[in-house]
Amino acid sequence: EVQLVESGGGLVQAGGSLRLSCAASGFTFDDYAIGWFRQAPGKDREGVSCISIRDGTIYYAESVKGRFTISSDSAKSTVYLQMNSLKPEDTAVYYCARAPEGVGLPLWADFTSWGQGTQVTVSS
Repeated sequence: EVQLVESGGGLVQAGGSLRLSCAASGFTFDDYAIGWFRQAPGKDREGVSCISIRDGTIYYAESVKGRFTISSDSAKSTVYLQMNSLKPEDTAVYYCARAPEGVGLPLWADFTSWGQGTQVTVSS
């Protein structure tokens, strides 16, 4: 069974940091890209960052570039999202998902098998 399990969310003050984890199981980790998404109340889900496990190619949304860092550990089948300099507008439920590797990074629409999400709340 394919599973993606997010953890690491919490409540933090503006300017603080959190590290999210996405633990994968039930599939060949290196055959997929893993993406982080977030959804704030009343807003659409948006892609935040993704990483190709195979070759390490990374993408960041403009809103998080320079503040968030995505990384992966194939030995643990886990992808991390280090979030620094957090802002109140980063408050959302954060999800991870997978997409098959192809030529270049997948489109956001190609990601499936969503985890249950982890809440990140940034207070001002």
